[in-house]
Amino acid sequence: MKRKYKTWDEYIHEQLDNDPEGQYGYLKASFEENYDVPGAIMKAIRQVAEVRGISQLALDAELNRENLYRVLSGNTFPRIDTFFKIINALGLRLTVEPKVS
Repeated sequence: MKRKYKTWDEYIHEQLDNDPEGQYGYLKASFEENYDVPGAIMKAIRQVAEVRGISQLALDAELNRENLYRVLSGNTFPRIDTFFKIINALGLRLTVEPKVS
């Protein structure tokens, strides 16, 4: 019997597949909305990484694929240098802005 619903991850993957601008917007929104919830940010990064391909991201970030899976699992947080390797491999850069009150 075929289920009639999609999981959130399935829905996000479908929406972001072959849409680099949508992936960028999704990550940007996650950083803006979840600035104080690192687990949510890492989940968004994982979802985009899965859409793009974990193996390719690992190559681009010069990281071991198994280590990348572990980092993106949500059970741990990456070291800052690993985090920036992932961000860079996704073709992104982080900026700093004053906090809006």
